[in-house]
Amino acid sequence: MEILVITGLSGAGKSRAADICEDLGYYCVDNLPPALLGRFAALCQSGQGRFERVALGLDVRSVENAQELDQAIRELDGLEEAVRILYLEADTATLLRRYKESRRPHPLGRPGESIRQAIERERAFLTPLRDRADFIIRTDAEPLNALRARICQCLQRSERRFTVNVLSFGYHRGLPPEADLVFDVRCLPNPFYEPDLQHLTGLDGPVADFVFRNGNAQALLTKLTELLELLLPLYEADRTELTVAVGCTGGQHRSVAMAAALARELEDRGVAVTVGHRELGV
Repeated sequence: MEILVITGLSGAGKSRAADICEDLGYYCVDNLPPALLGRFAALCQSGQGRFERVALGLDVRSVENAQELDQAIRELDGLEEAVRILYLEADTATLLRRYKESRRPHPLGRPGESIRQAIERERAFLTPLRDRADFIIRTDAEPLNALRARICQCLQRSERRFTVNVLSFGYHRGLPPEADLVFDVRCLPNPFYEPDLQHLTGLDGPVADFVFRNGNAQALLTKLTELLELLLPLYEADRTELTVAVGCTGGQHRSVAMAAALARELEDRGVAVTVGHRELGV
């Protein structure tokens, strides 16, 4: 079993780091009291392979004094499992700016004390843990959305491949709540009004041929593909998947044909794609 301790200065990005580790397959527990480290490790070890990788968030909120912190470090060193510590930090000016933007109090703040004083006190308090760290990442020199690549590099793990979920739907049942981008294809000729096509769906060749026989459908597909080629690298910087919804009136014909064609275009460009059709139940 592998145990990763995520710690560091408040405001340096520990919560973001925990989210990234969860995406990488770690079972994450935030703010675990140091006294429970050993017992929690034993619990995970008895999970019969259920917890192969565990990430524990440890910060000043869960440590009462320097002696408890020192005991936590010794307990970590005494565990039989592979334990690594990821420490995040930033310069004081960056932390002050982040606290000003979030308007949250510092966890070590005292009445009448400035945030700067609390930051410096926390920095001194966590020095023993920083000295013990296997990886130290500064988050002031680059944006937080670059943290994912840095953590993957430290842990020598391949990030889960970015996936685009293409979903067709019908407006008569409302927008799919999971959609990140929505495209409306009700502007295209509707096969529903063709007696020979009404009982078919956009997955059937005659319906797809009818939809794309209109030159506007092919032009729209080309433009949507070009737009996604521009957008996907921007989304991929800080997320692992994107849901693209394509809608028509009933979600049976036009949206299904367009979603299937769009998925094929993206796959041809090397994008990892899943495709689903809400109104068809697939």
